[in-house]
Amino acid sequence: MNGGCIERTQTPGKKEGTMKRIILFIIVGSFLCLNPAGPSIAGVTVVGSLSHDMTVKPGERIEGMIMVKNNDEEYAQVSIFQTDYLFNANGETQYGEPGSNTRSNTAWMSVSPTRLTIPPKETVPVYYEINVPKGPDLKGTYWSVLMVEPTAPIASDPKEQDGKITMGVRTVMRYAIQIVTNIGETGNSTIKLSDNKLIKRNGKTILQTDIENTGETFLRPFLWMELYNEEGAYMGRFESDRLRIFPACSVRHNLDLTDVPSGLYTALFIIDNGDDRVFGANYEVRLK
Repeated sequence: MNGGCIERTQTPGKKEGTMKRIILFIIVGSFLCLNPAGPSIAGVTVVGSLSHDMTVKPGERIEGMIMVKNNDEEYAQVSIFQTDYLFNANGETQYGEPGSNTRSNTAWMSVSPTRLTIPPKETVPVYYEINVPKGPDLKGTYWSVLMVEPTAPIASDPKEQDGKITMGVRTVMRYAIQIVTNIGETGNSTIKLSDNKLIKRNGKTILQTDIENTGETFLRPFLWMELYNEEGAYMGRFESDRLRIFPACSVRHNLDLTDVPSGLYTALFIIDNGDDRVFGANYEVRLK
């Protein structure tokens, strides 16, 4: 392991009078988004949020709308279609066939229209309807993605200019709008930390921590680590960004420990979802 080693120690118990519930977890084996689109795609943009989150009940019917804008001076042809969506800490993203994810809500949804011709500088709506199935078995988070994609050709035909063949290339990207349905307050919340290691990168010492959502509901936790030396002196708090994690997905956090002197430290990890779901773990970290 580059940069030092990490050992797990016992996680401290809940302090008396703590307002939040600390959920302790056991690390088994190795230690455990999406940017849906760029600023514009072939002159087409989606107006508003790229994530539609809603709390629903079994048997409920929900309607929603996506606004699609053509920024060009020419007519735009656009296709709208559904996919599933999974990702992991290694940066891999899967847009699977609708229904391939056990927590897909694609079968609950209908979309209209699925093809658009948008006049120049105009904005048009795309409507979707969600019919949540009835039954007591539904719990936690179900989600999928609506893709908004221009149907223009990716590359133009070859052209001859001054006796040379030239090729014009047009980049076509797409928007991915997350459609997230949470069945009330149901579903358990559990996580696993794996592949927790120290690495050297560009002259810096980075603590790399992967978090996997092993529960039934999506989380968006804030991760920080408090570091203590062998004498118990507080060495500082190191923070990472909040990242959304769907069930069966994982994300990677990087904590910069470059300025921490060599030595053996106790690291207290806190993963706080911003509600009563707070997870904690203790590790020993040896920096060299």
